[in-house]
Amino acid sequence: MTRADLLVLTPETLASLANRGLVKRAEKDLAAGSGPVVTTGDDGTVRGAFPDGTETALPAGTALDAADCSCAAPGVCRHRIALVLAYQRSAPSAPEGPQAAEEPFTDWSPAEFDDDALGRALGRSSVTAARRTRDRGYTARVHRPTAGDPAPRVELPTCTVRFPVPHELGYALCDAAAPLRGEVVTLAVWAFRAADAEQVEEVTVGGRRTAPAGADEALRAAVALADELLLDGVPQAGPVFTGSLRRAEQALTAVSHHWPAGAVADLRDQLEAYAARASRYAPERLALLLAELHARHRGADRNRVGVLGTSEAPVTPLRRVRLVALGCRIGGTARDRTAETYFAHAEAGTALVLRKRWELTDYQAPTGHELSSRRLLGSPLRALATANVVSEHTARAADRTVVLSRGRIAATSITPVGSAWTELPDSLLLRDTAAHLREAGERPPRLIRPRVAAEAVRVIAVDTVDDIGYDPAGQRLEALLRDPAGNPVHLRAEYNPLCPGGLDALAADLADGQVRCVSGMLGRARGRIVLDPLAVLTSKGVTVPDFAPGEGDTSLTTIGPRPSDPITTALESALTALADAAHHGIRHLTGTSRTTLADTAAHLRRTGLHTAARLVDALTGTLHAQGATAAVPHWVAAQIHLTTSLDLHQENAPERPAAAR
Repeated sequence: MTRADLLVLTPETLASLANRGLVKRAEKDLAAGSGPVVTTGDDGTVRGAFPDGTETALPAGTALDAADCSCAAPGVCRHRIALVLAYQRSAPSAPEGPQAAEEPFTDWSPAEFDDDALGRALGRSSVTAARRTRDRGYTARVHRPTAGDPAPRVELPTCTVRFPVPHELGYALCDAAAPLRGEVVTLAVWAFRAADAEQVEEVTVGGRRTAPAGADEALRAAVALADELLLDGVPQAGPVFTGSLRRAEQALTAVSHHWPAGAVADLRDQLEAYAARASRYAPERLALLLAELHARHRGADRNRVGVLGTSEAPVTPLRRVRLVALGCRIGGTARDRTAETYFAHAEAGTALVLRKRWELTDYQAPTGHELSSRRLLGSPLRALATANVVSEHTARAADRTVVLSRGRIAATSITPVGSAWTELPDSLLLRDTAAHLREAGERPPRLIRPRVAAEAVRVIAVDTVDDIGYDPAGQRLEALLRDPAGNPVHLRAEYNPLCPGGLDALAADLADGQVRCVSGMLGRARGRIVLDPLAVLTSKGVTVPDFAPGEGDTSLTTIGPRPSDPITTALESALTALADAAHHGIRHLTGTSRTTLADTAAHLRRTGLHTAARLVDALTGTLHAQGATAAVPHWVAAQIHLTTSLDLHQENAPERPAAAR
């Protein structure tokens, strides 16, 4: 590391290399006059002599943890940090006045490091371990440096790697545990190589031509089960079939096909929900999962890793991490309750989710408010969902779910969130939502996208709140937010019967004029920016609507329903008909169901959706002429086409003006 590199080490970067406590201790020592006397040598070495006799040296080209220090502390100690801070304060300052300039922006790429440089800086064993991962294949998203965010970073399936010091490997930061650091930094460099070569941001590295033994068989077996369910229908699927799905899920997991395994697990959950008469069963969801398995099977030849799921380790242990809670979503059935608590991992620039499930006994029916007092990690759920969490016992899965454990005493601390939302990085706290969605670029279709939890979770800075109202037909609270850039963000919160007071609490917070930020799932619908809220930050603190008390009996200002456009109506009607066919089983379709499919095709044709109409006609024609088994591929083709068409239309179609409704 050169002297210039020492100047770019911010307190945040130093805290990532060590911890915040050491940085604060070093800053206090400097303020008290106990800092080192700094000298620099002709060879670029920066030396510090401390009043207590400790001597520290930072040779050029040496990472901070490899610097020389006469104290007995292992790793990055307070003396090393104090020497960096003292050198920064003693270095020649930039000129004052209007001509003063910040540290010049460096546009660079970690792809500049070859494998020899990786081996020297990170160790040959780390590169060897990374090669094994590359042979299996992995996905990554690269973020190139900008003037506003000068540190290149890479989002790997189970961690994030940042390069805060230009042209330096030794100061690369990652949230993986220390033994994995060299391997994941190597993978990040290779991801930049692939991204720079293809001039893209999302890449799949390696693994495209290889597949684990039995992988294709496991996927074909899962698709065959999907076809069997499509033929016979949900009412005919008993415990034996559910057991077959469980074995298929295990087989897919064994060959690291995590995304199809997740689809099979969700399919099994739908069947169990139907058997239990649970409200989470939905024929449309079932049909979507059947189509997803086929879509991933078809797309595997082009991008095996990206479509079937990374071959990275399913769970990666993380080092000491600080998470900022963003709220909680309550769900469940008559037999259980679930809580999904969302966190911002500021250092990695990503959102994570912690899941918890409680089994219910007879006569139990807790609301979200009652669940909020249950304890997780030694604290009530309501405290955890509005807290800063610092943990040394954390593991992150490839789908961005996270597991926290208390471990030894003081290994996990939970404190109120305070103003932490307003200090999140720009990748998580959005002040210009339209710019963020533009930069996100085009994503693969939903049916073959990675199954990543919390992918759309963001915090929106709020400038104003207008047009708050309740749609009785849709049981939905709506409001118009504007971010600091003036973009309209349409908030839409669905009524949750498990949290009856949620909409009342949300409406009260939105109406009091003190909203600073809203967290939630961000996306587009009918060309509009839409937010499904999780929590609200006001001057009084954070409110999680799902934890609110009350029975939902507050009188809310009503608004009229927003009618769908003809294309949306036609596509949704067709998908409903296909879902009904999947539920009953196309082998058991009645005359009425067949007539509905034929009418659906005619409706699509009148709307101008001729390809969709032709696919539905092919399904009904084949079913009549050749039977149910021959009709399965036609149902799959129609379901995939209609699902993708509806997704694209909802994301891009502009909302009609009021006069046209």
